[in-house]
Amino acid sequence: MEVNHEYIICNKKRSLIITSLIASIYIGGMNLALATGVNVILSGEEEVPPVTTSAIGESNIKVESDTSISGAISTTGIDGTTAHIHEAPVGKNGPVIVTLKKVSDKIWEIPSGTRLTQGQFANFKAGNLYLNVHSAVHKSGEIRGQITENKLSHNFKK
Repeated sequence: MEVNHEYIICNKKRSLIITSLIASIYIGGMNLALATGVNVILSGEEEVPPVTTSAIGESNIKVESDTSISGAISTTGIDGTTAHIHEAPVGKNGPVIVTLKKVSDKIWEIPSGTRLTQGQFANFKAGNLYLNVHSAVHKSGEIRGQITENKLSHNFKK
């Protein structure tokens, strides 16, 4: 019986190409799955200490597996002077790690190309980052919302 070696080699190459494509799609899909979109509601009652205000904010933050972070805050009822991402758990104040850019009276964006450090990324995964918007009336922050992976970060008080 004669064996067609060219046929066998061609089939092995095809199998290798198909396996490589499947692996690429799988790995690429895993990277996409690691991106986390987080909706954040900001309010005065989340500030530490709580602030009485009618101002609110809403944000969608996206954190990628490569630690890049993007998104914006939209506010209502506040004349914001600055906005930040801080590093601290719920109920605590912490240092500024990202200063957002004001793009209109009510919109603040995370600067393009911003990345978290590995420690900040670990704190994001643990729910220890928060957004806040400052005003002239409340210089230390008027509205705040914790950035958590559970898709909705508003910490409803009982």
